[in-house]
Amino acid sequence: MELAMIGLGRMGNNMAIRLLQGGHRVVAWNRSYDKTDLLAREHGAHATKSLAEVIAQLKPPRVVWLMLPSGETTEKAIDDFLALLAKDDILIDGGNSNFHDTMRRADKVSARGVHYMDAGTSGGVWGLQVGYCLMIGGEKKIFDSCAPIFNTLAPPNGYAYVGKSGAGHFVKMAHNGIEYGMMQAIGEGFEILQKSPFDLDLRAIAALWNQGSVVRSWLMELTERAFAQDGNDLKNIRGYVQDSGEGRWTIQQAIDTDVPAPIITLSLLMRFASRQNESFSAKVLAAQRNQFGGHAVKRE
Repeated sequence: MELAMIGLGRMGNNMAIRLLQGGHRVVAWNRSYDKTDLLAREHGAHATKSLAEVIAQLKPPRVVWLMLPSGETTEKAIDDFLALLAKDDILIDGGNSNFHDTMRRADKVSARGVHYMDAGTSGGVWGLQVGYCLMIGGEKKIFDSCAPIFNTLAPPNGYAYVGKSGAGHFVKMAHNGIEYGMMQAIGEGFEILQKSPFDLDLRAIAALWNQGSVVRSWLMELTERAFAQDGNDLKNIRGYVQDSGEGRWTIQQAIDTDVPAPIITLSLLMRFASRQNESFSAKVLAAQRNQFGGHAVKRE
């Protein structure tokens, strides 16, 4: 098949390469043209400098895949493409959009006769090598028509139709919430090991746990890789953990539907704590202990 890949960041660029390696014709566009030009020269993509040129390079019905930051950037790209696309063209949002936005956008796009799909995409920087897990929402018939694209991007059994518009991004949201909790648990476990009275090889333990253990996982494999690269104390890594929004959305959905989700919630709050050089609330706690019990405080 042929399609356009819009946005050549860490995910979009590798997805375009995987599609090209799979024999698809890829029309590429990125805000900075140097990435587009490099993809064309090294991998055979068709480089474009404008969205109008993207449309001109595709045969109807066109397929346009967006891999852009969630929020206003994706919203603007959709509006810009709606001014250019024709009836029965297909617009796929593969970024981490909020499912509420996706449902609203689907109504807007379909009102113009264009088909809208949401593809929750997981795989990170390793997706080029091992494939991307795709959670796809929208019209089933459009999902079926795009199957050759999904087959190339995903590993065997690595993509699925999960429901109507918004379902793909909803499933990806919950996936990322689970990811937060798993990562936090692994981090806490290894801190307990690191502060033990024993001289433990953390890389070797991570490797061991991937051999038949109930906690074996890709995240554990990546943990082993991190210890191999940076040593037992991870001395070259600062413990500052950012979040990209999906954990917050998962927790808000849990609140909205009365689902107790303490692990995911606390894992997000721990990410907030990681960004503080010193916690003001901890200062208040120290001051209170000093006031009511005369407990010593450490002064700056």
